[in-house]
Amino acid sequence: MAGHSKWAKIHRGKAIEDAKRGAVFTKLGNTIAIAARAGADPNMNFSLRLAIDKAKASNMPAANIQRAIDRGSGKLGGQQIQEVMYEGYGPGGVAILVECATDNINRTYPDVRTAFSKHGGNIAEKGAVAFQFERKGMIIVKDKGEELLLQALDAGADDVEEDEGETTIYTDPQKLAEVRDNLKNADIKIAEAELTYVPKNTVEITDNSTAAKIERLMDALDSLDDVSATHVNFDIAEQT
Repeated sequence: MAGHSKWAKIHRGKAIEDAKRGAVFTKLGNTIAIAARAGADPNMNFSLRLAIDKAKASNMPAANIQRAIDRGSGKLGGQQIQEVMYEGYGPGGVAILVECATDNINRTYPDVRTAFSKHGGNIAEKGAVAFQFERKGMIIVKDKGEELLLQALDAGADDVEEDEGETTIYTDPQKLAEVRDNLKNADIKIAEAELTYVPKNTVEITDNSTAAKIERLMDALDSLDDVSATHVNFDIAEQT
């Protein structure tokens, strides 16, 4: 497995900074609402539990979380949030998946298309990009070492990667809850746990100009309230 690139780690860092500024509550609320469609009880709905955990880690107020749950479960009425995935190519031909949660596709699609077109990319046909990724459960642990690796594998992980003081644990998407709970029971502190798309192969970007264009495109996509997550197959070289 190619795994996540260093860009994914940089991207997570940016998301943390956005969370500190309270700039992600809309996105988090939409993610909770989507998950709540399958049930409003987080004890019975693991996707909702993950979404709530992520919201709490970003200091989202409890009232906002409950309102998002009520919205997703239909208690508040109004237009329902729905999931949609857009696929596209960025500068240098890099592959990008854009997950959205929206109550108005007629607004979301033009916004995403414009972000691509303004920054040297283009929207692709459905299926043209997605085949380059695998759906995986991902768990981030701010620790590393042989013991952790063995514990992760014993807990049911498919693969483990270590990088700069943290460990990324990959699971079958259906086993994410089981592996996460097994690790927690082993007293391992988990920083993040989520379902994601992992590239089968990673493209290294070494050209400064191309790297700058890609970063501007990713920033434009991430700035859209309806975009809940982006997944990419590139890595920007450290010297770039």
